[in-house]
Amino acid sequence: MEQISAPQLKAWLDDAASVKPLLLDVREPGEFAHCHIEGAQLMPMASIPARIEELDADVPTVVICHHGMRSLQVAMYLQQQGFGKLYNLSGGVAAWAAQVDSTMPTY
Repeated sequence: MEQISAPQLKAWLDDAASVKPLLLDVREPGEFAHCHIEGAQLMPMASIPARIEELDADVPTVVICHHGMRSLQVAMYLQQQGFGKLYNLSGGVAAWAAQVDSTMPTY
């Protein structure tokens, strides 16, 4: 599992030649409704064990939360379950709003 910064993720998403990652947002539905990175899939942290089979261990996955702590825990859990291409968005959506998309609502 690797840490990825908001600008690094933006560059990856903008690179037309690269394989796009799954953006796995592990926040709660209300948080996701308030703001999220375009294209992100919501799967709250508590639901991950029950829904893990919905995820593909071979797809690069960027795990996202508010500040990067819940996502780090989920990424570590997924790594223990055999997922190999995992990235934790360092600083979460707060960093995305501060460093990439200043129009994103914050909380």
